[in-house]
Amino acid sequence: MSSLAEKPVSTGQEDDDVQGEKVTLEHGLNAAERHEDFSGVDEKKTLRKMDIRLIPVLAVLYLLSFLDRGNIGNAKIQGLTRDLHLSTNGYNIAATVFFLTYFAFEIPSNLLLKRFRPSVWLPSIMIAWGACTVCLGVVNDFHSLVVVRICLGITEAGLYPGVAYYLTMWYCTNEMALRQGLFFSAASVAGAFSGLLAYLIVKMNGVGGYAGWRWIFILEGLLTVVVAIAALFLLYDFPETASFLTPEERAWAVHRLKYQGSSRVGRMIAENNKFRWRDVVNAVTDWQLYLGVLMYWGIVCPLYGISLFLPTIIDELGYTAAIAQLLTVPIYITAAALTLVVCYFSDKAAKAGKSRSPYIFFPMCAILIGFIMAIAGSAAGNVPGVVYAGVFIATCGIYPAFPGNITWLSNNLAGSYKRAAGMAFHIGVGNLGGAMASNFYRQVDAPKFLLGHGLEIMFCVIGMIALVALRISYMRINKTRDMAEDDGSDNSDQQLSEMGDRAPTFRYQL
Repeated sequence: MSSLAEKPVSTGQEDDDVQGEKVTLEHGLNAAERHEDFSGVDEKKTLRKMDIRLIPVLAVLYLLSFLDRGNIGNAKIQGLTRDLHLSTNGYNIAATVFFLTYFAFEIPSNLLLKRFRPSVWLPSIMIAWGACTVCLGVVNDFHSLVVVRICLGITEAGLYPGVAYYLTMWYCTNEMALRQGLFFSAASVAGAFSGLLAYLIVKMNGVGGYAGWRWIFILEGLLTVVVAIAALFLLYDFPETASFLTPEERAWAVHRLKYQGSSRVGRMIAENNKFRWRDVVNAVTDWQLYLGVLMYWGIVCPLYGISLFLPTIIDELGYTAAIAQLLTVPIYITAAALTLVVCYFSDKAAKAGKSRSPYIFFPMCAILIGFIMAIAGSAAGNVPGVVYAGVFIATCGIYPAFPGNITWLSNNLAGSYKRAAGMAFHIGVGNLGGAMASNFYRQVDAPKFLLGHGLEIMFCVIGMIALVALRISYMRINKTRDMAEDDGSDNSDQQLSEMGDRAPTFRYQL
């Protein structure tokens, strides 16, 4: 049941029951803050209940999101550019404009998420982008294609940063990587599903007078709208209102999130949860986010280069369009499995007090090695197996690195609204990398695409340098705070809470 279903038409008895439950919950929360006694709560069982109720639904939402933004790559090799008479750069422009509005609307969407409730906001924007996807199936020229892609960017903008932030309302920092991985692995499944689905849908070529590529957009857009309507009844808002948890479990879930930073500061300090514009300003001016964006570009440029052009790259290796669609499937399935493995060990390291950064750095090494193989095989010519293997390895590095990047930065942003704005800024500016990557693989560079592979290598190296610089900066600040005489004792709990990650008692996760 969703939060909508949690509000039936009231009767007197129901009101008494709801009020009683509210009192019980408030009593549980007050008792929790006074005594921290959660001996009656099975933590593993409660987390499992959260996982079962939240992750599958969120994964499906993101799968469809990634499917609807990337299916233009599948449509391209099935005749989109020919039927719409696109110029040499027409496809690249249509792919690029999506990311411009996607970037612009991410921060506003994240700030509106809590105001309008996740169970209403996320399905609503999903219905809107599903309608835009259907419209892509009936466009008749370049200009209408660009306009609809602009609208698609606006409507999809809130999904990924919204869900990434939404998960921080349910899970603690040392649990985030695996949940982000479970959620984001839907993107790699979408890549596989997109190729397979496109292979099947194009067989409808001519049905209703529509070309096969048009049916890709129409059917996938309609699927999104249907799932969005179902999501209205399946999504939950926050732990304190989750009907599938007992009052004691809700109290435990709220308490542990509120005081999750206490292990770092040595005393019970609640995270600031009040909206202040100052937190938004602090987020967008925070130095760590700019290094994080460079690291993000080192991952997202290869990600979108692969998602938008993988079918084209494989098609240009000499395979038929149908085989090119199918050859994308094993790449994405393997990447999804590796994402879960890497994220599991990242969380395990965090729980043991160890670093998360190696679980981003080494996957980025795989990205670098993969594109070096791709550019070497392309330059040599007539070795499609080497190019395919290189793209395979690169993809297997991209998908584990992406959720690791998001998790690491979100762990080091303290304060609910600063985290919301910071994550939206990080993901929003980071996704401008998608706008750049949309122009890496130009038709004039086919079939070798040396420029595209070379640019992916450049951004990956920049991202790896940013990652190392970020880790060194965190280490230096932590060491300085450890050596300083200021232990936070001169500040009240409220003052330390409002300082967030700038408090002298806060320690950055490495």
